[in-house]
Amino acid sequence: MAASKVKQDMPPSGGYGPIDYKRNMPRRGLTGYSMFALGAGVLLFGYWSISRWNRERRRMQIEDLETRIALLPLLQAEADRRVLRLLRENLEEEAIIMKDVPGWKVGETVFHTDRWVTPTLNDLYNLQPQEVMIKKKFGFQWYV
Repeated sequence: MAASKVKQDMPPSGGYGPIDYKRNMPRRGLTGYSMFALGAGVLLFGYWSISRWNRERRRMQIEDLETRIALLPLLQAEADRRVLRLLRENLEEEAIIMKDVPGWKVGETVFHTDRWVTPTLNDLYNLQPQEVMIKKKFGFQWYV
């Protein structure tokens, strides 16, 4: 085999042009100081709006509390009427049940005092059906 002649690549006459090696990126977004100022502004606005909402919420809570205080005597009177109605029904039922027992005094208290003693749930609902008593004792605890 005959040796082939190799042609070597050479640079163009006058040489290659300059190589751009410096970082040349366009500016994007805000500067650091402006981002810091924007963050501080957002933070201050958030604190201001939260404090304004807390003042409004506190005012509404005070209004609700005053409403509850105003309604408390009415609700207590309704509860007292309900208790007295149940006690009267229990005394009528006791009179019917114990009419044949000699010496039985209807409505005689088991407490040795003249002061009012708030009746327990058993005193109020003992003569009612068992489901009514359970509902009054445990309320809406459906998970039990």
